[in-house]
Amino acid sequence: MMKLRYIIPMFIAAVAMLAGCSDDDKKSYLSDVQVSQSYVAIAAGEEGDAATTEFQAEITVTASGNWEFKNVPDWLTVSPASGEAGQHTVVFKALKTTESRTANLKLACNGQEQEINVMQMAKKTEVPLSTCAQIIAADDGKTYRAKGAVKSIANTTYGNWYLQDETGEIYIYGTLDKNGAEKNFLSLGIEVGDIVTVEGPKTTYNGTVELVNVTVIAIEKSLIKVDSLDIKNNTLAKEGGEFHAVLENKGNGLNIIIPDEAKDWLLVSGISISGTESVVTMRALPNEGGARQTTVAFTTTNGGKTYTTETTISQEGSIIECPVSDFLAAEVGTSQYRLTGVITSLYTSDKQGKSFYVRDYSGEVLVYRAEGFIEAGAKVGDVVTVVGQRGAYKNTPQMVSGTFEELKYAVTEVTLDEFLTKADNPNVYYKVTGTIDEIANETYGNLYLKSGNTRLYVYGCYPGWGATGDARKNLLSTLGIAVGDELTVIGVKSTYKDTPQVNGGLYLSHKKTGE
Repeated sequence: MMKLRYIIPMFIAAVAMLAGCSDDDKKSYLSDVQVSQSYVAIAAGEEGDAATTEFQAEITVTASGNWEFKNVPDWLTVSPASGEAGQHTVVFKALKTTESRTANLKLACNGQEQEINVMQMAKKTEVPLSTCAQIIAADDGKTYRAKGAVKSIANTTYGNWYLQDETGEIYIYGTLDKNGAEKNFLSLGIEVGDIVTVEGPKTTYNGTVELVNVTVIAIEKSLIKVDSLDIKNNTLAKEGGEFHAVLENKGNGLNIIIPDEAKDWLLVSGISISGTESVVTMRALPNEGGARQTTVAFTTTNGGKTYTTETTISQEGSIIECPVSDFLAAEVGTSQYRLTGVITSLYTSDKQGKSFYVRDYSGEVLVYRAEGFIEAGAKVGDVVTVVGQRGAYKNTPQMVSGTFEELKYAVTEVTLDEFLTKADNPNVYYKVTGTIDEIANETYGNLYLKSGNTRLYVYGCYPGWGATGDARKNLLSTLGIAVGDELTVIGVKSTYKDTPQVNGGLYLSHKKTGE
């Protein structure tokens, strides 16, 4: 089977070569330059040949004037590569290779160009089987073959999944279908627990060892799988309770593995077996913290082999309300977090327009595609509340699976002159921009903004929403903000001793003098 798989491409290449030769007489005949054949096949060498062994093929060139070859790659030698009018024998030489390669050369003469296709088709040898541990320790860029159980499937379009054997696990990033096409993983029928043999090149991405766009060599269906779980979306209410996992088990015996970190809240309370059907009764305790999740494994044996299937079980929890800094420090997971802050910018790469950055006094984070954001009509500068999970992209934290919960304050952008005409109101926020004319208190950020002939007092320039106590101090010195810089803040209008002011200004952005 393996040999046939690699013979077919070589056969197709040979057919293409013959077809090209027959077409030359009709389509590729030029008046000033002709060749005996426009497809050249060079041997690649056998397994026992030395790496320095050179192989060659030749053609005849007939030209009416000076001629030369163009686009000659480094791996190929053409001799002679140029000449005068007349008939010449041209030799193509290449060293032994284990990788197939092709070149499209141009033979130029008197302004005419004849194409010459050179091929060196290597014979493929079957890649030996390696364990996960061996692949992890091996070099990137080489092709490896691995056999193991499907531990979990991350993406059913491209075929991203985890392969596990007794030595470790590797990530499969992309799985080709039977015809070598991408994005058709479901056609293979691979399920969690199946024993699969794959082959593909190794790479390491952010510390994760991957085989990329693998070819599936063999699939051995698992003798055990989870048929159903009687909880919606595999998620329990935070109150807990009993539920059932129904399994199809064609092996001998049944073992249930609950991870150590979940044993204090998830229990097995009963097992019922009838033929190939097993019903496992489990119980979850009430959850008083954030949302939690675990993966339960079910194993069976047959003929000395162990077969495994898994299911992920989640339990709802309370929403954790916290500053952005705590969210950034949290682990990636399904716990729900509530953040309140100011929208500082929109994520321009998001075609759906649902992503934005939110900042409070402690930090800033990307909220990736929050449902309800567009409908709320929120914009940069508005104070908003969002709820979602702690995720990450390329090790960068972000909020995912989020919901736009509230447009807390819609902020109106006004000039300094317009701000001075507004009524005092602690619940109406404005965004103003001006040049810093004077700093009255650097610790708390009391300063004067100026635009034209108008001067406005800002009573406090704080790092962001939610700042209290010492968290309000030293923003100007921390960011290097000085007199002459352009500053944008949001805040409410108030009056103190007949002097209008921005009360408790929240820093949004600034530009240094000359920027």
